[in-house]
Amino acid sequence: MKKILSSGMMLVLAMSVMTGCKAASDSPGRTETKGEENVYQIHTGMVEAVYPEMVSYPNEEEYTDKKTGEFDSEGFSKVFDVWWEQKRSRWDLPEGFVQELEPFFASSIRQFLTEEIPGEEEGNRIYSPVNVYMALSMLAETTDGDSRQQVLELLGVDSLESLRTQAGTLWRSNYSQDGAVTSLLANSLWLDQDIEFKRETLNSLAENYYASTYWGQMGSKELDERLQSWLNEQTGGLLKEQASGIHMTDETLMALASTTYFRAKWTEEFSKSNTKEGIFHGPQGDNTCDFMHQSGTNAYYWGAKFGAVKKSLQESGGMWLILPDQGVTPKELLLEDEVMELFLSEEEWIDRKYLTVNLAMPKFDVVSNISLKQGLEKLGVSDVFDSSKSDFTPLVEGIDGIFVSQASHAARVAVDEEGCVATAYTVMSAAGAAMPPDETMDFVLDRPFMFVITSDSGFPLFAGIVNQP
Repeated sequence: MKKILSSGMMLVLAMSVMTGCKAASDSPGRTETKGEENVYQIHTGMVEAVYPEMVSYPNEEEYTDKKTGEFDSEGFSKVFDVWWEQKRSRWDLPEGFVQELEPFFASSIRQFLTEEIPGEEEGNRIYSPVNVYMALSMLAETTDGDSRQQVLELLGVDSLESLRTQAGTLWRSNYSQDGAVTSLLANSLWLDQDIEFKRETLNSLAENYYASTYWGQMGSKELDERLQSWLNEQTGGLLKEQASGIHMTDETLMALASTTYFRAKWTEEFSKSNTKEGIFHGPQGDNTCDFMHQSGTNAYYWGAKFGAVKKSLQESGGMWLILPDQGVTPKELLLEDEVMELFLSEEEWIDRKYLTVNLAMPKFDVVSNISLKQGLEKLGVSDVFDSSKSDFTPLVEGIDGIFVSQASHAARVAVDEEGCVATAYTVMSAAGAAMPPDETMDFVLDRPFMFVITSDSGFPLFAGIVNQP
């Protein structure tokens, strides 16, 4: 059986009105089709993004004669070469592109994985920097003035034009639906059907961020269910319980949703026969759970206060497993720069050694819910949450007091012998160890640890802390 790693992220922003009256409009839907080179189509009642077509990874069974068992290597190679060329083209990024994104990735991962929440126990925490980046990009598109400038500064760009280029490159380099790797980024807007929104902005969101737009009656059960259904469809139903709690009110003008779903095969699977019970030493006490075991040659990385290995994925990136030294918590580790440098600049890491690693990894299924409002304010994005300062004029005019009233993020990651399944969403409502001395070492994740799931382009799709498997 082929093993898979899959992940998903969902983000929703909803803008509400503090004061003012809603401006009525004619039916917002009209039928029009853009040229073939554009990435969106306009239909009655919606603006629909059109995703790029992908060359499918060749299925070996289709090139094997069922009667003779003979394999058509020439035919397979031709299709494989076309698939590989398209895949390789996604890695052709502008010089310095990855480095431009690193400050946002590092600062936001640190903020949302270490943020203290009053009254919350030391639980699991999961965050998707790529997903939040895409959602904030769309937020910048719908705002102006200081509201937009604060978002641009956090994302590390100096203009909306630069952001469109950067966000489009990030989207395309991480989007894949070719049968070998599934990495889907989806965006959508949900608008009040009684409000006249600027068509130019909606078209720009579709063209630059592959965002589809839908209209309906805000506060209605029907529109809530449509949004929930869309979120479940984009995240493989892994966050159905969390999505069911998303509701819009009569005061909501717009909800912005962004999702990420990732699935890939393990390069080397775990054997179920090697799974055994063990003790995990969590912050709330010890508990018994199933540990998966695997031995093989791998690179072991170390820093001043941690050790790490990377479990590879077929035709994709990998999953970093980062274990803090005894007496060091994952949050304490994240407050320093070294661990960020590891997965953001792997090729430059000197302290590594290839040896036989005996990996013991707990099976886990963890869910995380994060409110982004406080963290975004600390990162410099505050005006969008203040009805007296926010500026949403690129989206709609004639309505004062529009603000982001909610910003929440939910994620789920499940790992077993057959792979890892992870999904997450964000909802914004507006309204070490020392160098190993031997050639063999045990890497046992039996206390709180970090993980980072990277795409084949090297971007951190998911980062998390497991305190309790």
